[in-house]
Amino acid sequence: MLSNIGKTSFVTTQGKLYQVANDSERIEALLPNHCVQSHASNIMPLENGDFLCVWFAGSQEGIADISIYISRLNKGESEWTEPVKISDDSTRSEQNPILFPAPDGKLWLLYTAQKSGNQDTAIVRYRISADNGYTWGEIQTLFDTPGTFIRQPIVVLDNGEWIIPIFYCRVTPGKKWVGDDDTSAVKISADSGRTWTEYQVPNSTGCVHMNIEKLEDGTLLALYRSRWADNIYMSRSLDNGRTWTEPVPTELPNNNSSIQFTKLNNGHLAIVFNNISAASSKERRLSLYDEIEDEDDSEITTEENTAVVEEIDPNKKTAFWGTPRAPMTIAISENNGKTWPYRRDIEVGDGYCMTNNSKEKLNREYSYPSIKQTSDGKIHITFTYFRQTIKYVQVTEKWVKG
Repeated sequence: MLSNIGKTSFVTTQGKLYQVANDSERIEALLPNHCVQSHASNIMPLENGDFLCVWFAGSQEGIADISIYISRLNKGESEWTEPVKISDDSTRSEQNPILFPAPDGKLWLLYTAQKSGNQDTAIVRYRISADNGYTWGEIQTLFDTPGTFIRQPIVVLDNGEWIIPIFYCRVTPGKKWVGDDDTSAVKISADSGRTWTEYQVPNSTGCVHMNIEKLEDGTLLALYRSRWADNIYMSRSLDNGRTWTEPVPTELPNNNSSIQFTKLNNGHLAIVFNNISAASSKERRLSLYDEIEDEDDSEITTEENTAVVEEIDPNKKTAFWGTPRAPMTIAISENNGKTWPYRRDIEVGDGYCMTNNSKEKLNREYSYPSIKQTSDGKIHITFTYFRQTIKYVQVTEKWVKG
């Protein structure tokens, strides 16, 4: 039986589903966690009725003790299982996991693996499970080009091809990554993931975390996080992902933090995002990894890197870091993403994220959401909660619209 809790407690509610007081349409849980930092979850409902959630955890993003963890909510049960570590490289920070239930019944886990504090060194690895994530095959490399990052799920196209959005973390040679030159692309496989062909998104600099959904008319819609912290961007494809329109801003704000959207059973779209942009921010953080030093370039600061770039091209746009990561908001579109008239906050707060250090528990962000709907109409969401744990929330479209 679900408990009825008015205010979340990290200790008393860890893992257990509870009914939110004074809100009969909302159920929550804080997933079990025993690491200092947890971030970047992805939730996936399975055909047998179970839910899986994956995220990365350790001491601090970018440090080599960061690994991928998985927790399960078994069908009919009311408590998420204890997390299990499912990646194993003590020399790289393993991040941004996604789950993909393939058409053949196998479950794929994909994630990035980077050297300390340097996203431009990331490669993409994967494991395959034949038993819905209880056991996993060997760790293999999927994409080995340095700087390749993922965040959003694989989509199976109507013709049976698989499409996965990627983005490239690029740097000026000899400098440290700061996010100013990141671009997006897709990789498409016609042979169930054995080989892939890449297609670039034109003029996509600064547009990352590309999230793709198939629309009712057979076209593809992509939404993007913006490094400039201005708006969520969008582009479309009419030819199964081979060509894309140039990303353009939507009416939704973005704070240079991740988003995710999904197509609902009725064809509507639901997106979870931070409803804020840099326009309302007074402070600017240097970069995501400005607190991390490594043996190769610990003397190079992101402030120095930015100064060098600006000296070469004073008109060059630079990534904006530090915009608050709150509120966490869900919005609904009934016209394939043209407008988003229905919005409701899931979590509110000051969203402080000027530090990536979770040991001192100063971070108060709600970020990196994931969203899926099941056949019963329930909408399932997970997101980073203060960078200390992952929060699960269950609502409905009716709840969003009030």
